[in-house]
Amino acid sequence: MSASAPSGYPGGVRSAAAERASSRLDPLFAGLARFSGLAVLLLLGGIILVMATGGWLAFHTFGPGFLVSSAWNPVRNVYGALAPVFGTIVTSFIGLLFAVPLAFGVAFTLTEMAPRWLAGPVGTAVELLAAVPSIIFGMWGFFVIVPIMARHVQPALIHSLGKVPFLHPFFSGAPFGTGLLTGGLILAVMVTPFIAAVMRDVFLSMPPVLKESAYGLGSTRWEVMRKVVLPWSRSAVIGGIMLGLGRALGETMAITFVIGNTNRISASLFSPGNTIASLIALEFPESSAGSLKLSALLALGFVLMVISFITLACSRMLLRRTG
Repeated sequence: MSASAPSGYPGGVRSAAAERASSRLDPLFAGLARFSGLAVLLLLGGIILVMATGGWLAFHTFGPGFLVSSAWNPVRNVYGALAPVFGTIVTSFIGLLFAVPLAFGVAFTLTEMAPRWLAGPVGTAVELLAAVPSIIFGMWGFFVIVPIMARHVQPALIHSLGKVPFLHPFFSGAPFGTGLLTGGLILAVMVTPFIAAVMRDVFLSMPPVLKESAYGLGSTRWEVMRKVVLPWSRSAVIGGIMLGLGRALGETMAITFVIGNTNRISASLFSPGNTIASLIALEFPESSAGSLKLSALLALGFVLMVISFITLACSRMLLRRTG
């Protein structure tokens, strides 16, 4: 076939005009792709730079003690990051502790057990649940979950687990309904749809021949999921869990409604606390420009970004090991 063959002819070569247009568009597309990648890096670097420079006054004033002090006293102009960092980590851990098994159960049911006429609507409902604004979860938690926790859940835990010697510090205190445990439960409800949606898509993308071979050898549903599906999709499942953890670490309004908003550290899961995001949301409007308080809040934002970066780095290490 000669080079002069028309482009529409089967097996023909593109025309010279099409080749010239492609040669002009390819560099343009490559430039746009590079610009998009650099723009993301510049945006991230700009956010980190703003947080670091804005919080420099607090870091310079309090030094390393800013990270290990739980004091937060605007009257005396004394600030510490330990209490909100503690609340952020504890509530996120509690949220994942409840969300991961629940999300796995939802994904397993939708992909392996539920009939097709039910799996479709339930899967859509799970995805729609992820689109609910966080403040709606906060209002629902304050008016529904907090009374249930105060009247039923927390008293039952105090009378049962509160009498166990090693568990007594974690389940002691007054049953007000708010606190770290309630905040973790709200976070669990919020991050479950994200993790479940990722797990469901991963389970559905698995080649059917692998599961059919296991079923043909006499494996049960649980054995297929545990020995075939999970090892095959481990990396993506870990990625979905890290996605939910990122949402939990940065959640603001929902956790503000139910955590109690007190800068204190206590072993009891019923005690009120605070998170970095909720503290910034509450105190930022009352902080004047150039003040030490505003610098402390920006320093907290920088600490939150560092925690998120460490979480992402750990997830990458886990993915490499599983790979």
